[in-house]
Amino acid sequence: MDESEVLQVLQDVGAFRTGHFVFTSGLHAGTYINKDAIYPHVSQVSRLCRAMAERFKDDNVEVIIGPAVGAVVLSTWTAHHMSEILGREVYGVYADKNGEDGFIIRRGYDKLIAGKRCLIVEDLMTTGGSIRKVIGAARIVGAEVVGAIVICNRGDVTREMVGEPPRLESLVNLQLEQWPEADCVLCERGIPVNADVGHGRDFLKSKGMVQ
Repeated sequence: MDESEVLQVLQDVGAFRTGHFVFTSGLHAGTYINKDAIYPHVSQVSRLCRAMAERFKDDNVEVIIGPAVGAVVLSTWTAHHMSEILGREVYGVYADKNGEDGFIIRRGYDKLIAGKRCLIVEDLMTTGGSIRKVIGAARIVGAEVVGAIVICNRGDVTREMVGEPPRLESLVNLQLEQWPEADCVLCERGIPVNADVGHGRDFLKSKGMVQ
């Protein structure tokens, strides 16, 4: 898939939104990609994961890892397609949230991936924080991280920002204008924050604007 095909998928499933949104990172933006709108469309998820597997078919990948929750689906589908491409089993596992704003490899997956060549998959990157934490968790248990790939890089995230894996890839790069709260032009204009997606509701709760 090329970038235009990926963008078409995102448009077809209704993943693009406009308004005033707050990301997990705390940044504000006028455009939002609702990753949750992608997952119900199984055939499209499969296409995207096939494209991610194709990017790393020559890297001798043995395990696909995705951060919980959404990327669990991506790790399974990408592992399925990578197994087909390579003609051998490629494991699909996931990293759990550790309750302290980080990730941990457990459930026996830590022993499964030790010493193996692992690819990290994720849906969106804004700051690269989740991928950086998963890469760190995988390295702690002895995995060899060969790269990371996302459906969409919406924050111009670089390898250095996610812990310098050998490769960082994305199916599509979008330059979305975003601001810290203090510099948000949408806040300045009084445009209401969307509470339905992203971290808008948590943001509004912190301001005492919703219960």
